[in-house]
Amino acid sequence: MLAPCVCAARELRIGVFGLFHPERLVISALPAQTVIVTAGTQQIVVSDGGGAFLYLEGNQVRVRFNDESLVASEVDVADRMGRATDFLISIPGKITRRFRGKLAVKCQIDELEAVVEMDLETAVASAVAAESVPGAPLEALKAQAVATRSYYLASLLRHTQFDFCDTTHCQFIREAPSPHSLAAQATAATHGLVLLYEGTTIPALFTGSCGGRTRTLAEIGLAPGPYPYFSVPCNYCLHHAPHWLARLDPKEAAELAGHSEGSRLRLGRILGWDAVPGNNYELQREGEVVVVEGRGKGHGVGLCQLGTAWMANQGFGFQGILAHYYPNTVVGTPSN
Repeated sequence: MLAPCVCAARELRIGVFGLFHPERLVISALPAQTVIVTAGTQQIVVSDGGGAFLYLEGNQVRVRFNDESLVASEVDVADRMGRATDFLISIPGKITRRFRGKLAVKCQIDELEAVVEMDLETAVASAVAAESVPGAPLEALKAQAVATRSYYLASLLRHTQFDFCDTTHCQFIREAPSPHSLAAQATAATHGLVLLYEGTTIPALFTGSCGGRTRTLAEIGLAPGPYPYFSVPCNYCLHHAPHWLARLDPKEAAELAGHSEGSRLRLGRILGWDAVPGNNYELQREGEVVVVEGRGKGHGVGLCQLGTAWMANQGFGFQGILAHYYPNTVVGTPSN
């Protein structure tokens, strides 16, 4: 069995809350803890559940805390030594999340851009907790952790202002899980391990439910990548994947004729992401509409999360699961 890798720490810059296009944020300290909010050369100490309010003001950020008010082009949040810390970030009336890391907030085209710099392993555990099938066993989560870590280390140029976002455009991230959670245990047990193809870490793709067979990149209209994804059977998903039905007008349905993932996503931006939730479907004309009948969710490439949970319940270890969904790869440590 592979031993976890003892690797140098790697930091990722994750853009958070971008879907909300926030014009104001609240940065709060946890009870009995303190964070330092820095605006230019000035600092505010926020402690014991207190919150600093950040507002968009022209092309700068205004900070208000009690009777103090500061303004700067960028506002940073860290501990007293400028290191990673725990904090809450909120968009009033919409969302609140807890993160561990260092935060930078600045103006970006009429909205506040919030970027959390966090340790790679913290990001992996957070994504595993957010992305995985509810109730997935430990070995399934280990497989997810290796795929997630591989994706983070091998994906390039996802965004210009930061490395990755907190949505499924990159990998879905919420707050870091409890150290006692299975997601945290899976991340720790596979620390530093990645998927290698011909000695190189691959940007491992995964999908919620493939519908019974995973797809190649060419099948969904994507350009070849560093790893030639193979189509493999997924027996549990074949019989247990969620079924769905959509009725579209012929012009909308024409986007789906080639099973292109790009076309499906373009249609999703117009009709909503649940309109055509996966890339495994058939089209049937019925009068003035086209019926789209599908099975599974997601693009269908790489690790199938529904099938992975079943394999783990059948006694497969994470390496066997990964070998099934990513043929001709090995689990190891990155060369650099």
